[in-house]
Amino acid sequence: MADPSVLNPHPPEFDRFLQASVGADQNGYTVTVLSTLARLGLDPWKETAELVTLGRDDARARLGALLARFRDVPALASDHGRVARDLSQLLPEGRASGSLKRAVSTEAGGRPGTSGAIWAVLAIVFVLFQMFIVGGSGSGE
Repeated sequence: MADPSVLNPHPPEFDRFLQASVGADQNGYTVTVLSTLARLGLDPWKETAELVTLGRDDARARLGALLARFRDVPALASDHGRVARDLSQLLPEGRASGSLKRAVSTEAGGRPGTSGAIWAVLAIVFVLFQMFIVGGSGSGE
């Protein structure tokens, strides 16, 4: 049977936090933590992993600072501290199971070599494609 982490390589323990609402934007649409972190130019899973390693109080402070910078949800301007406190309660415990620790270390540290391997395969495919095109066009002799 296939490994379920292939289709969703991110820790499922992060889902409750990342899918939580930070409030409504100016058009009335709900904005999630995942969307907020992405709009701030951060990798949501890496940032969540780092928040988990900080511990609850430090995570709340860091999350509050991030939310204070986020301007897409008007209510956060005055209420980012309360929202950060509530959201920090949704973070998984850093001292949790071994699988969460592995997930946090993988997310926080990245997956070395994975993107390099992907680029190498794409480069090989590109070269083979070019060889096929150039080799197939011939000069007609």
